[in-house]
Amino acid sequence: MASDRKPSRQRARLVAASVATLALGGTALVEVPASAAGKPKGHDVSSHQKNVNWSSAKSKGAKFVYVKATESHTYRNPYFAQQYDGARNAGIIRGAYHFALPHKSSGTKQAAYFVRNGGGWRADGWTLPPALDIEYNPYDKKKKCYGLSKSGMVNWIRAFSNEVKRQTGRRPVIYTNHNWWKTCTGNSAAFASNHPLWLARYSASAGSLPSGWNFWTFWQYDNSGSLPGDQNLFNGSLSQLKTFARG
Repeated sequence: MASDRKPSRQRARLVAASVATLALGGTALVEVPASAAGKPKGHDVSSHQKNVNWSSAKSKGAKFVYVKATESHTYRNPYFAQQYDGARNAGIIRGAYHFALPHKSSGTKQAAYFVRNGGGWRADGWTLPPALDIEYNPYDKKKKCYGLSKSGMVNWIRAFSNEVKRQTGRRPVIYTNHNWWKTCTGNSAAFASNHPLWLARYSASAGSLPSGWNFWTFWQYDNSGSLPGDQNLFNGSLSQLKTFARG
């Protein structure tokens, strides 16, 4: 996933796709990986997708979607309501995610802003747990880890998680990839036991997982396809997806 706030949205998506393909060590796919056939298909969207045609997304097989709600502690996706509520009205399980900028403010502050602006959760069976998008710095390639030390990054993520848990009752899903996690957290295993993994890897297989995680819960396997935005899978059945949403 990428930031919404670059000067040119078209350029942002092209840059994001190029960087992601290189960083994740794979190539873009069009079809669902054969190894994951039969798993519920979903996607994630941000302001790049603007007003989404949700009935069309559902007809193409979307079972779930993650919608970008916020970035740092100052930005809110202007299309959030149409995307988040529209997905629910179309009968698609949905959740919200936050794009982290750890150098801008504390994890606690960004989590509070996220929850206040769409990142909540309730046990209605239609709401996925809040998600934290933590990846390479899109604004400064020289500071891939936002200027934080490995221990500093772990502490930032922990603070974010603790505030989300305090306000919503659930730990956030963590969206990341093996390379970033190793580089910026020292491949910390501190979160694997109670944070679902949303793996970013554009390849035919999920490959290596960040330390501590034995399986992925969501897998973002491509940045384009039949559904709006990035293409994802859930690692289970549709019944299990509904159970996961309920908590």
